[in-house]
Amino acid sequence: MKKHNYQVGGSLPPDTPCYVRRKADQDLYQALVAGEFCYVLTSRQMGKSSLRVQTTHRLQGIGIHCGIVDLTEIGTQDLTADQWYASILRCLVSSFNLQVNLRAWWRSRSDLSPVKRLSDFIEEVLLAEVEGNLVIFIDEIDSILGLSFPIEDFFALIRACYNKRTENQAYQRLSFVLLGVATPSDLIVDKQRTPFNIGRGFGFFQSKS
Repeated sequence: MKKHNYQVGGSLPPDTPCYVRRKADQDLYQALVAGEFCYVLTSRQMGKSSLRVQTTHRLQGIGIHCGIVDLTEIGTQDLTADQWYASILRCLVSSFNLQVNLRAWWRSRSDLSPVKRLSDFIEEVLLAEVEGNLVIFIDEIDSILGLSFPIEDFFALIRACYNKRTENQAYQRLSFVLLGVATPSDLIVDKQRTPFNIGRGFGFFQSKS
């Protein structure tokens, strides 16, 4: 008799026999291969993290570069916008193994706003150094609701990356996935700048594992 190990809570490794692949796995995978912006916003313990791990493994298997920004690791308490955005860059440097002196790069642009520095980093460093398609998974996106500074600039940046595809082909290689415990309405501050009305959402009934 074959013995199966079961795990309650947390993300499952990509090679585990315990993972039950759902329709959302294939739908999310296909959407990201097609370069769509996606979001998975559900309640906790519904399989978001495992969905991310499994999807990342499949994307990497066909040569798509994947990076993860876990916002809970950055935190929300007593953070300035400068510190928060710099931490996102550090996650990108680590995830994509970028060869850049981040401290020097960040400080050399101290006259720019934090979101502009992140925008420049994506274009001048990330898209320049990494060949092929890229997917950035931003996990625990709902944690930004605890920040003491406005969040709409961050969402506007994601939307801007999508809009730039028509004028800069490099952005056609970049996709985002937002994951968290929220609804789009919880995260929408400015309807004109939000990325949620251009993205594809996945409900909890699709992503449960």
